[in-house]
Amino acid sequence: MPDLPPPYTHPLRPADLAQRKPTRFSLAPDAGARAMIAEWAGIEALPRLRFVGTLTPRGRRDWQLEAELDAEVVQACVVTLAPVRTGLKEPVERRWLANLPEPKAEEAEIPEDVSAEPLPEVIDLGAVMLEALELALPLYPRAPGAEFGAAEVTDAGLAPMRDDARRPFAGLAGLLKAKTEPPE
Repeated sequence: MPDLPPPYTHPLRPADLAQRKPTRFSLAPDAGARAMIAEWAGIEALPRLRFVGTLTPRGRRDWQLEAELDAEVVQACVVTLAPVRTGLKEPVERRWLANLPEPKAEEAEIPEDVSAEPLPEVIDLGAVMLEALELALPLYPRAPGAEFGAAEVTDAGLAPMRDDARRPFAGLAGLLKAKTEPPE
């Protein structure tokens, strides 16, 4: 995907939020915003999109997000190109740490907790929602009953190669058996 600006943002500055209680949020982009998000994500339509949760302070400067993504997406079937509707419900968790240690070497092991990120000046809930949506999209949507058939491709005038022709020794067992059996 090209580096385009995200089609939906909802920035919050942690410094402006309540430091002792959770901040509740509910994002539900309107039809125009959903159409822009669908185009950005490369899907046919986005009839429903909702992102609901809380942003909770942890300690003095850290933050934790717990939310649920609820969406309905329409994608083209990978076999027939017919529209396929899929409902998505995904839990989303993120942690932003003020003092997240930076890896010191060029190559470093991935930590066990991959939900932790460095605390930015602005937490964009819209960007988190878009990332969660993209990660939840089915990679190969299929319409009911859509099956991949066998592809037979060859040059003009030639017979297509079958699976048996790709296994040159497949008939050898039958030949050896026929050779060892006494004639009738």
